[in-house]
Amino acid sequence: MEDNDQAVLAGMLQSAEEAAPVEAVEAVTGAVATALGALGVSLLIADLSGRALVRLTHQTIIGRPDRRQGTEAAQVFPFDGGPYERALRQQTTLVLPGDGHWTVLAPVTERGEAIGLLEIDLPDEPDTAAVAEIARTAHALAFVVIANRRHTDLFEWGQRSTPFSLSAEIQRRLLPASFTCEAGSFALSGWLEPAASIGGDTFDYSVARDVLHVSVTDAMGHGVASALTATLGVGSLRNTRRRGDSLIQQAEGANRAVAEHANVRGAYVTAVLGRIDLATGRCELLNAGHVPPMLVRDGRATPLELPANFPLGMFPDEGYRSGAVSLLPGDRLVIVTDGMRERNAADLDLPAALLGISHLHPREAVRALSDAVLAIAGPVLADDATLLIIDWYGGEGSRSSTAGADTSRASTFP
Repeated sequence: MEDNDQAVLAGMLQSAEEAAPVEAVEAVTGAVATALGALGVSLLIADLSGRALVRLTHQTIIGRPDRRQGTEAAQVFPFDGGPYERALRQQTTLVLPGDGHWTVLAPVTERGEAIGLLEIDLPDEPDTAAVAEIARTAHALAFVVIANRRHTDLFEWGQRSTPFSLSAEIQRRLLPASFTCEAGSFALSGWLEPAASIGGDTFDYSVARDVLHVSVTDAMGHGVASALTATLGVGSLRNTRRRGDSLIQQAEGANRAVAEHANVRGAYVTAVLGRIDLATGRCELLNAGHVPPMLVRDGRATPLELPANFPLGMFPDEGYRSGAVSLLPGDRLVIVTDGMRERNAADLDLPAALLGISHLHPREAVRALSDAVLAIAGPVLADDATLLIIDWYGGEGSRSSTAGADTSRASTFP
């Protein structure tokens, strides 16, 4: 790293540490603007809908903000296929000529999670070295956002273009902090398209030194009761997973927890639990009354046949059985909830849709599939539609990261 890069990074970190959490991003972007001689710098954060960017500010802005909370204002920029959407979804830095200035759009990304864009206006066209420096700065800004959003609701508020119900708030807390994760041997991404009345869906994952843990769950019912049942299921699964319990022990523990503590008589949770050995690709899967996971391999998308089990919470003393599949480099494992198959959504030819998006990065594939479901069964879904996609690269996998994204597997968005 050149001396100037080191000075910019050091200035960013110092500015972030000295500022209050709600002011950290503005402090950092101000330091960047000074270092680069920029005319202006902004962070546009990705909206939770996955279909817009949001510019946050607490100062007076040109035009009328879409939302305001006290002195905070948010402007929403829906995706329109233009350069802002391309920069975020293709994970590429763009240089755009403007009226008397040049604008650089750089993805703010960490391990494949598309957090937003760094927008920098410069008086002159930047050279290759300057663009590379801005891309590295945007990557560092991702860590500033991740660190500071733990301490404030500002970023979460900015990302919510529509208000959350109580059940949606509970459900949100059950999801992983990042929906995407890239590693050398795999890349994964999850997505939850909520129903009008929250249906209790969740997905989760955790990467250990030698194992990838995944789960997709669907609690019975809708609304707050469903969200509370989901909390029991996910909380139990995380607790036993963190104790080092086997997949079967995790299922049996969650089964007892839901049966004993659910506040709704007869409550249950369907689930697919998985453990992938990162050294061998052996994938142990347990299906508890859920939609069968699908394997995309060699131009075919087929459901995996696994031992049948009752949903979690239905019979507290029930035992569970798991199955296994050996993943090969190039395989894609897809786990969905029944919201992807119920009512009008059943009109979607899921195997054909999966083959049609097989070239897309998991981050874009989950978006494309959720868009397809909304096109058929939307705009308001009767049940949550949730999916988790895992691409397996195995021993052939290596991660070539530029500014937080694996550029060796970048793909254009549909």
